[in-house]
Amino acid sequence: MSESFEGNAQAIQARWPRLLERLLAEDSAGLQADLVEGLGSTLSISGIQLTSRHDRTAEARTQAASLPADSPVIHLYGTGLGDLQQILLENPALQRLQVHILNGAVFALVLQLLDQQAWLNDPRVELGYAGDLAEIQLPFFALPSELVLADDYNAKIRDRLVSEVHLAFNNRDFVADSPEVTQRLQSSAELVASDSDVAQLFGTQPGREVFVIATGPSLERHFERLREIRAQARRPLFICVDTAYRPLLKQGIEPDIVVSIDHRISGLHLPPEKSAAITLVYLPMVDPQILALWQGPRYVGYSASPIYARMREQLPKAQLYVGGSVIHPALDLAVKMGAEQVTLFGADFAFPMNKTHAGWLDGELGPQLGAARHWVLDGHGQRVRTQLNFRSYLCELERFIAGHPRVRFYNSSRDGAMIAGTIYHPEFSQ
Repeated sequence: MSESFEGNAQAIQARWPRLLERLLAEDSAGLQADLVEGLGSTLSISGIQLTSRHDRTAEARTQAASLPADSPVIHLYGTGLGDLQQILLENPALQRLQVHILNGAVFALVLQLLDQQAWLNDPRVELGYAGDLAEIQLPFFALPSELVLADDYNAKIRDRLVSEVHLAFNNRDFVADSPEVTQRLQSSAELVASDSDVAQLFGTQPGREVFVIATGPSLERHFERLREIRAQARRPLFICVDTAYRPLLKQGIEPDIVVSIDHRISGLHLPPEKSAAITLVYLPMVDPQILALWQGPRYVGYSASPIYARMREQLPKAQLYVGGSVIHPALDLAVKMGAEQVTLFGADFAFPMNKTHAGWLDGELGPQLGAARHWVLDGHGQRVRTQLNFRSYLCELERFIAGHPRVRFYNSSRDGAMIAGTIYHPEFSQ
């Protein structure tokens, strides 16, 4: 055991003895670690540099400058080589620095190599694993290298951090005064004015079980059973997202309600020919030409997005929750209609079985399997490929579920992403 580790371990033992036990159990020896040199040097883990190899201190000062200087509390995600902790603690206005470990093995290795006692012994510092908390804390800085290196235990928090960091970029296509948005809303205004308010559906199914059906690959495992249940006289309400509509019809499964919010949805996704008995719930960014062809009842609502601010005032309708994906308003609709139990189908947020979606070819709905560079944990505790926006949608779904503790949420498959707050359905998830 190195001299550095002994000193670091004593500092941690004095303040966080249980944390030290966990760190001692980490497999730091299994890491692919290398010294990388430039004008200075740093540690590389699996090809990812923990810090700059030229000037670690200058980098840390740049990172610290992005945080509010007058904040009494700062949350730091990732431990790095200790540089940013030292810089942040130079600020006399800082009363508490909460350091959240994103990779226990990496931190354990750094403790063996470098003296970290200066910041570990500072009484303003609190230290723990990021995954011990269910939600991210603000204000924060997340070390970029450790967002990549985050281990399985801390992956859920990693996903929330990445989603928060990317929020402004992800919303770039939805600027309220962009010409494309303005034109679409103007062309939809007549239908929005005449179609029914989605609020008329709220409370109409008190206590009923609802199936919310998305388009993840695991949906294909349930087609036969869903077809059988749909034929029963007493059955759950079937609500599907727009991209699941065509695959369901092809399997002889007619949903009760289809939910659509995306301006890119076309007649390919929502063929109108057999829609007379099916309700369509939509947001005004959906193509009005597609809406006009729908034969069944139409209900319209809004999200909280600023793009609908003016239209909400001029043509008041109820709101549905949207967190980036159509799965969110579909689930919110189920809850607002009165569901006490909701089972999710095809809500994979990943690419299990080497497919992107059920009922569609690779790339037909946008993402391609070969482009998947990220991962989430599935219901078996294994890593499954995904993409960043899917992880963001998953975070928002989990937040929605956490906000509705009186509703029982079931997941029908272990093949897709593990969804915090859901229970694996005893019949469907076998």
